[in-house]
Amino acid sequence: QVQLVESGGGLVQAGGSLRLSCAASGRSIYTRGWFRQAPGKEREFVAATRGGNNYYADSVKGRFTISRDNAKNTVYLQMNSLKPEDAAVYYCAADGPRGGNLYSPAAYAYWGQGTQVTVSS
Repeated sequence: QVQLVESGGGLVQAGGSLRLSCAASGRSIYTRGWFRQAPGKEREFVAATRGGNNYYADSVKGRFTISRDNAKNTVYLQMNSLKPEDAAVYYCAADGPRGGNLYSPAAYAYWGQGTQVTVSS
């Protein structure tokens, strides 16, 4: 069993930065990701890391960076130049597919509790 604990959300002004963390207990995990869900919208892919490669949604490319510390079994999401449309509950996900589509929430077995990101204009 894998447990994920997120931290780092909060309120920030547009143009500001936040860093989210997601610590995993249990075994190491090959594919890890971040998703977000705004009110009234479906959960959407933000970023993922798999086998040393990183993947991003077009909406966050150039602004967000996913990284991982394998020794700590932790993945991070550095979010810069935040926009009001980035506001959402952010979820970390783990144990995604070793190959194929990693953009779908259905592909991940474990989820964090979510952390709120609010961006004021």
